[in-house]
Amino acid sequence: MRVLISGAGGLIGTALTPVFEKEGFTVIRLVRTKKGDDLTSVLWYPETGIIDNPSLEKLDVVVHLAGENIASRRWNNRQKTRIKDSRVKGTRLLSHALAQLENPPHTFICASATGYYGDRGDEILDETSSPGRDFLAEVCRLWEDACQPAVERGIRVVKIRTGVVFSRHGGALGKMLMPIKLGVGGRLGNGRQYISWIRLEDLTAAVLHIVTHANISGPVNLVSPQPVTNIEFTKKAARLLNRPAFFPVPAFVLRLVAGEMADPLLLASARVQPDRLLETGFKFQYPTLDEALPELLNK
Repeated sequence: MRVLISGAGGLIGTALTPVFEKEGFTVIRLVRTKKGDDLTSVLWYPETGIIDNPSLEKLDVVVHLAGENIASRRWNNRQKTRIKDSRVKGTRLLSHALAQLENPPHTFICASATGYYGDRGDEILDETSSPGRDFLAEVCRLWEDACQPAVERGIRVVKIRTGVVFSRHGGALGKMLMPIKLGVGGRLGNGRQYISWIRLEDLTAAVLHIVTHANISGPVNLVSPQPVTNIEFTKKAARLLNRPAFFPVPAFVLRLVAGEMADPLLLASARVQPDRLLETGFKFQYPTLDEALPELLNK
């Protein structure tokens, strides 16, 4: 297969590329700059709505991962616009371009996130659950809606709602562990908020599973079948690191430090289940925190 990846330089894209190459796929990167006649990359400029349409012909699969890091800086109106536009405008541009091709890909996999569900307490959420009402939920909803031109063209569209990705190579885990390693860790807020997570290795295996199972379309939750509360995660990580974890951080302190993003990123609860993956026979290598964390902490 010929597979195009946007965001190939990010955490997920970097891990996904060798997984595809091991399967014998040819990986092509959607990039903003390239050298000479590099046939392994395709140019686009999502901010200005420009993409190299002819180079998109005769692809088999497109995996769209590009988007502004939601936690890279404190939110204000300008940053929130950047977050939304980087996802919605880029997805709309790519989706329109694919829909106009004479030979479009058979599969378009578009990143989304479990932020789609918003703050839902201990409610069990699956792919049929309604969207939330906060900023991130709105971004995810618009992000997924931007795939519609590809859907209408008859391309199989899969919207992967990814949880918190645990990896030794970056992402959220290092930031979550830092206070614990320093001996000042503890629950955030009341600690009862659910974290829907997935090991990076399971995430890449799940994307490959989606590529090779043509009966999968629509939203798919990319999360472990065992979400945990913040306090459960904190206690388990502290025990594995042999550190104390009795310094709770009140919600008001998090809001002072992180501003508006404290609620959706640190205090919101989403108890998400990967029903679609399980229904189609996917097997998790790391289904529980007990299986996922020790190896990551003993690197």
